Amino acid sequence: MYSNMSDIARLRCQIIQEMEAMRQAFDGFAAGSARHDFIRARMQKINDHQERLAEHIGENDAATTVCELYISTVENAPLGS
Repeated sequence: MYSNMSDIARLRCQIIQEMEAMRQAFDGFAAGSARHDFIRARMQKINDHQERLAEHIGENDAATTVCELYISTVENAPLGS
């Protein structure tokens, strides 16, 4: 299947952590450019992790994985969680 499952699992966990931080910023009280900068930094880290994930599973599978993680972590999260 994939060459190194532990690296893949670690990258998935890191992506989820960044997305959870981003989701908390969406729900938080921070406003203005500080919140925007925080979310942009999380998005950049997610992109970096996606690029490393692509080295293991290919670009299309990495993009699909990130989209699926976003949906399950950010979009489907209960409100206020």
